[in-house]
Amino acid sequence: MKIQDTYIQQVRAALWGGEAAWPADQSGLYMRMHAMQGTGPLVFPGLLENKDLPADARMQMKGVCLSTMQQQVRIGHVFAQAWTAMEKTGIRPVLMKGAGLAALYPEVQMRTWGDIDLFVGKDQYHPACAVMRETFPDALKFDEELDHYKHYNLIADGISIEIHRVTVGLQHPVDERRYARMEHDGMANSEPLDVNGLTVRVPEPTFNALFVFMHSWEHMMTKGANIRQLCDLALLLHHYRDRIDRACLGKWLKALHLFDVWQVYMSILADGLGLPSEEALFYDRSDRITQRSTRLFHDLLKGVMVAPEPDEKAPKNRLLRKAHTMRERLRNAQRIRRYSPEFARHMVAETMLHGALRFFAKDRHWE
Repeated sequence: MKIQDTYIQQVRAALWGGEAAWPADQSGLYMRMHAMQGTGPLVFPGLLENKDLPADARMQMKGVCLSTMQQQVRIGHVFAQAWTAMEKTGIRPVLMKGAGLAALYPEVQMRTWGDIDLFVGKDQYHPACAVMRETFPDALKFDEELDHYKHYNLIADGISIEIHRVTVGLQHPVDERRYARMEHDGMANSEPLDVNGLTVRVPEPTFNALFVFMHSWEHMMTKGANIRQLCDLALLLHHYRDRIDRACLGKWLKALHLFDVWQVYMSILADGLGLPSEEALFYDRSDRITQRSTRLFHDLLKGVMVAPEPDEKAPKNRLLRKAHTMRERLRNAQRIRRYSPEFARHMVAETMLHGALRFFAKDRHWE
């Protein structure tokens, strides 16, 4: 665990201040680890101050930092066009992730993002998609903006813009209804944020904490997670420590069967990433949580939670395809059981119900 330990020391130093070593004899391993975990731009600015840093590592780090800044300039230009166009037509988007989370970092350039996520809700969904097509007539577009999609996507000047009907896609109808009410409250009470001189809106802090956590957990379940997502949540909880409604958040987490998972996360943030324990809401030091949080943290560091290539394609036959999908989802629930047996049981129930509902529904195109 020497490499992982040193890597985490580098991340913690970048988040909260302090010095971190860069083992010259293993530069390649650390560079690959930061690339995999999305933490290069966070850690490299501090390490570049180390006069003993090898020349080749220094050059690579400068390249990553420069590329990040250039990408942010490109995204910022497209974002300003998209936001202004919607505002002019009376649409009130809310910025998700991206620049809204980067503002929580010591320097905005320390947090990478590759696309623009704008929540508009179901009522404004189709008008917003139309505005984006008019604003970016040469953009690459999807032909469909179906009402069961989570978002509509187009690519303008190489930048992906996602127009969200909903913030998170849930399969269980009860979860979906409950979360819709939480989402409504969080977006209706959005608050202003300055992004490069442009006043935008970001979600209300308590809901934003829930959403950022759920977005990360969604990636955990689909094997596409990284440490940067945990850094996002740690900094959000730290920045809004006096404004997050603890009672409301706890109620929401329990209603969505996510309280146990949240405690696993808080153990990682406090024990692994250095978030003060009093800011890690519902932090539990018990062995019941610590063992599973350690397991999840180690799997993340080893790259186990990064999505592999699929073993096989889904069959074309409708019944065989549905059986294949259900089998894969049940297998995934078994994997998640290592981290949260409680949520794994909910996944099984959700999969069985969803499978039954879809079996008797008319077939349709999916993302």
